[in-house]
Amino acid sequence: MPKYQPVLKESARVLRKTMTDAELALWQRLRRKQVLGVQFYRQRPIERFIADFYAHKVKLVIEVDGSQHYEEHGKARDAERTQYLEGLGIEVIRFSNLEVLKELDVVIARIYALVEERLESQ
Repeated sequence: MPKYQPVLKESARVLRKTMTDAELALWQRLRRKQVLGVQFYRQRPIERFIADFYAHKVKLVIEVDGSQHYEEHGKARDAERTQYLEGLGIEVIRFSNLEVLKELDVVIARIYALVEERLESQ
């Protein structure tokens, strides 16, 4: 597992207790190794960031973005975060809250395909 800044531990715990509807819906489909037997963690600290969902086995972060992520400041922070995580060898995939809530099966299919691809390349 990647290291993280200890100060993030409590923040991650709070985020797990206050997940958005979209995060909760996606979590119901990721938890308990439902995607090809791969374990996902929710609100997982990685270095100086907290990822919405993280699968260590395939080095994959899934982010579920609300409207603030589409504003200039949010886009810039997300780009920095993605670049940093990719520098650690972690792939980042993003979905909007709306995508998750309205097209959950399509979202899961994309995640499934990506996990399968990453498992095959190991």
